[in-house]
Amino acid sequence: MDLRSDVLRKLKNRRPGHSLEQAFYTDPDLFKIDMEQIWYKDWLFIGHDCEIPKSGNYFTVQVGEYPVVIVRDRTGTVRALHNSCRHRGSRVCASAKGSSAKLVCPYHQWTYELDGTLLFARQMGEDFDKNQHGLKPIHCETIGGYIFICLAEHAMDFQPVRDMVSSYVTPHNLKDTKVAFESTIIEKGNWKLVWENNRECYHCAANHPELCRTYPEAPTATGVQGAKDDPVIAAHWEHCQSSGLPSEFKLDPSGQFRVARMPLIEGAESYTMSGARAVRRQLSDAVSQSHIGTLLLFHYPSTWNHVLADHAITFRVLPLGPELTQVTTKWLVHKDAVEGVDYTIEELTHVWTETNDQDRQIVEENAFGIRSPAYQPGPYSPEHEGGVMQFVEWYTNFMADRLKGATASPSLVRVA
Repeated sequence: MDLRSDVLRKLKNRRPGHSLEQAFYTDPDLFKIDMEQIWYKDWLFIGHDCEIPKSGNYFTVQVGEYPVVIVRDRTGTVRALHNSCRHRGSRVCASAKGSSAKLVCPYHQWTYELDGTLLFARQMGEDFDKNQHGLKPIHCETIGGYIFICLAEHAMDFQPVRDMVSSYVTPHNLKDTKVAFESTIIEKGNWKLVWENNRECYHCAANHPELCRTYPEAPTATGVQGAKDDPVIAAHWEHCQSSGLPSEFKLDPSGQFRVARMPLIEGAESYTMSGARAVRRQLSDAVSQSHIGTLLLFHYPSTWNHVLADHAITFRVLPLGPELTQVTTKWLVHKDAVEGVDYTIEELTHVWTETNDQDRQIVEENAFGIRSPAYQPGPYSPEHEGGVMQFVEWYTNFMADRLKGATASPSLVRVA
């Protein structure tokens, strides 16, 4: 039996309401299938357009085997390009971020316009056609200040994401924010373990004392189990929606992305030890309301988010190996907020810096135990782990469809 057939068999025989078999969290060959079928074919959150506010601004990122550069071109368009010179393949942009009038390969100085067009290649002969050697484009979409890319030759339709998410995130005007602080941690566990841990708060009371000062550990807070029947959440939705902020829980039929605006613990406005605002200046000039809780947004496989009245916290997940995952967190504030006047980095970041490190330890202990020959899939809590079950169900169905050859309607990359 070949590997794909074996993976399909495992998915088909998976016991509902239970964790996955060991190989899904540890096996290098199965990890390669995850990369090929999900990470190299799907839409991935990659960063924010506020990170490249001016033409020539860029940042780079590595997605599996693909080096990528995100750049704002001369027309103000955000573009994603393969960061591999069309001469002999060297990385064109080696820095994590920067600004440049042109993209110049440091190896032989092939020079590209900001849209990827090749401008100059020294002494390549009379028959050389510059038009055939621009940097290869990557599908790129922006929505409410978020940048998504798709590495596939033919991208899945992004419109369903835009239709659901736009009205929720647009009022927060993240394109006019700035990154006040950024941190990256490496978790020694499979990317699916990182997500499973994120999708429940069954573990919160015992592991996240800082977060639990403001974030409710009730199962309804995830927006998956019984949120519409919770009177506190219903009242919160009514309060926010009366102010023009869409709030009700929405989950795409595929299960891949979700939005919901959830209340914090009574009286809390932000993720701080006191529950008071971390930033004096409102995140968006268009949102003046207080006590709007947190806008929860996830999009598998690469991001979950918390957008509050005073700041936003965004998380990007990127797998580095079968048992190694990178999690990058960014704290966004109004672009005119002043550090030391409107906020301090310590107060702004303390709760989630601590929570991230606690989650890292949890994931690593989880991964350690799963490596045991004695491991077998265990049952999820029907009361507390509905979000985990939903994630695993999405993964199972998504992978099974991909491995059986199901495809989405393609959209071709528009080459500049």
